[in-house]
Amino acid sequence: MSTMNISLPEALKSFVDEQVDQRDFGTSSEYLRELIRRDQDRVRLRGLLLAGASSKPSAPAGKPYFAGLRRRLRGAARSGQPR
Repeated sequence: MSTMNISLPEALKSFVDEQVDQRDFGTSSEYLRELIRRDQDRVRLRGLLLAGASSKPSAPAGKPYFAGLRRRLRGAARSGQPR
């Protein structure tokens, strides 16, 4: 694992220390890794949302679509397959 040193003003260091204590993180590194993972997820989600917003519209989801979806889910439930 690589290391990285960061400098924080005292107010931010105190905040990080409080979060570590209050949220049961073992170290400040664990807390920061969690924040980075969440930010990665946010960036990925934003990319997916932008891709969806710029994609061509599909057919409306009407009664036939939902009936087919229910059939597929019931079939998966009967066979024990994950949905």
